[in-house]
Amino acid sequence: MKALHLTLYRKWFDEIKNGFKNEEYRTNNSYWQKRLRNKQFDEIYFKNGYQSNAPFMRVECLGIEEDKEMFIIKLGKVLEVV
Repeated sequence: MKALHLTLYRKWFDEIKNGFKNEEYRTNNSYWQKRLRNKQFDEIYFKNGYQSNAPFMRVECLGIEEDKEMFIIKLGKVLEVV
């Protein structure tokens, strides 16, 4: 299984965890192009912060769309919250 690792602020972490947010966005710049363009992921590992004990969750990845300004990461079911 291939996983994408992303860090989020608490607000967005909680919205995804509670099922209110089903897309995550990243700016279409050279950094994100290298990480996301033409790649497929099975899951997304979201972490709330950078500490070793920060809250963590696994979410199903339904695909990544790209437009001129943004990458749109489609989120599926929350698989695990730790």
